[in-house]
Amino acid sequence: MRIDQKAVAARAKALPQHVEHLSVLITELARFAHPADMVVSRYFRSQPKLGNRDRALIAEASFAFLRRKTEISQFAESGQGPLGRRLALLALFIIMVESGLGSGNRAESALADLAFVVHPGEIDWLQRFGTIERESLAPLTRVNLPEWIWSALGSSVSKDQCLPLAEAMLKAAPLDLRVNTIKATREELLGALNNLGGRYAAEPTPYAPNGVRLKGKPALQTQEFFKQGLVEVQDEGSQLLSMLLEPKRGEMVVDFCAGAGGKTLSLGAMMRSTGRLYAFDVSEKRLANLKPRLAKSGLSNVHPVWIDNENDAKVKRLAGKIDRVLVDAPCSGLGTLRRNPDLKWRQSPQSVAELTQKQLSILQSASRLLKPGGRLVYATCSLIRQENQGVVEEFLASNPNFELKDPKEVLRDTFPVMGQLPIGASADSSWWQLFPHQHGTDGFFGAILERKA
Repeated sequence: MRIDQKAVAARAKALPQHVEHLSVLITELARFAHPADMVVSRYFRSQPKLGNRDRALIAEASFAFLRRKTEISQFAESGQGPLGRRLALLALFIIMVESGLGSGNRAESALADLAFVVHPGEIDWLQRFGTIERESLAPLTRVNLPEWIWSALGSSVSKDQCLPLAEAMLKAAPLDLRVNTIKATREELLGALNNLGGRYAAEPTPYAPNGVRLKGKPALQTQEFFKQGLVEVQDEGSQLLSMLLEPKRGEMVVDFCAGAGGKTLSLGAMMRSTGRLYAFDVSEKRLANLKPRLAKSGLSNVHPVWIDNENDAKVKRLAGKIDRVLVDAPCSGLGTLRRNPDLKWRQSPQSVAELTQKQLSILQSASRLLKPGGRLVYATCSLIRQENQGVVEEFLASNPNFELKDPKEVLRDTFPVMGQLPIGASADSSWWQLFPHQHGTDGFFGAILERKA
C-alpha cells in the first residue's frame, strides 16, 4: 500500500504520544477495578499537558478497546512488542476506520493516519486485522461479550434479534440532548446549533419530541446555550422513559432513584414547574451534582431529598400521598454498553442476582407512596429479563392491589409518538422496551403499574 505522507502529516504528527498514553491507560482499564469513565478522568488529571483533541482521541480509543476487548486481545497475541502498544494500535486503528477520516478505502486511510507511529512490520500486521471477515469469527469473539451475557440475551429477546442487538452495542452511541422547554423550543435550539457550523450539526431525534441528536461530540460546556440551561445531555431513550410516567401539572410526583437528576429535570419540565417533585437518592454526592443543574434549569418544583435507604422515614411520611412514582432502579446497566462498555466485563451473574433483590425491595417500598389510582413506572437500563419482567412479575404476585397497564393504550392520546415506536425484540405489549439496534437508543425497559382504586 502506498501512503501519501504529505496528506497525513498534519493529522498524524501527535499520534506517537497517543500510543504511549493509550498503552498505559488501557493497561489500567483492563484491571476493571473501577468504572472506566473514572479511570479515564483520573488519568487525564495526571496529564495536564494533554490538549482537548488529544484527550478526545485517547478516550475514544480506550472505549473502543473496551467494546471489542475479546477481538482485540485475541489478535494482539499475533503481534510483537509490548502488549500495551499492540492493544493501543488496534484500538486506534478501529476508531479511525469507524470515523472514516480521509477518502477512499477506510482501512487504508486509517493505516495512513498511523504511518508515523508504526514500527516495521506493524503496517502489515494491522492490515491483516483490517481484512478479517467478522462473520468468520467465533460467536463470542464476534459479539465481544462474556458467555453469561450472551446466554442471558438469548433468553430475553428472540433468537433472530440476539446478533443484531449485540453488534449494535459495539458501536459508540450518539450525543443526544433534551431541550429544556421551560426556556426554549426544539426549533430554536436546532437553529442555534446549526448556525455554529459543522461540529454542531444537529437533527431532531426520531421519537422524543424535545430531543436533539448531534452528529459529532463537541465540547458543550463552553457554549452559552448549555451554560444557561437550555439543554441537558440525555439519551433519547431516557427522554422517552420519562414520558411513561406522564406527570400532570400540580401533581405530587417522586423520582425514587434520582441519581444526578436527568429524568428529574425532564419530569419537572413536563410538569411546567408546578406541583411538587421529590428527587430521592441514597447518594449525597449524586444529589449534590443535581443542584447546579437544577439552578440553571429554571425549575422551582424540584425538592432533592437524601435518604438512607428505601425504607427511610422520609419515604414513609409520604405513604399514600403521591400521584406518580418513577423507579429507575439501580441495575446492571447492560443496555448502556455503547456508552459504558466496561460494564460487560465488570458485572457478573452474582452481581445481577444481588441487584434483583435490591430492585424488588425498592419497588415494594416505592409502591407504598401511591394514592389509589396512582401510577408507578418501574424501569431499568438493562436488557436482562431477570432484572425486568422477572422483578415486576414477582412484585405483582405479592401485590394484588396493583395491575400492569399496556403502555401504548395508556399513552395513546397524550403521547401518540409512543405508539409509533417499532415493537422491540419482545412482541408482548405489556412491557415497554427500547433496543439500540431497532430504536437507535440505549436499551431501556419500562413497566406501567397502577394502584387499583
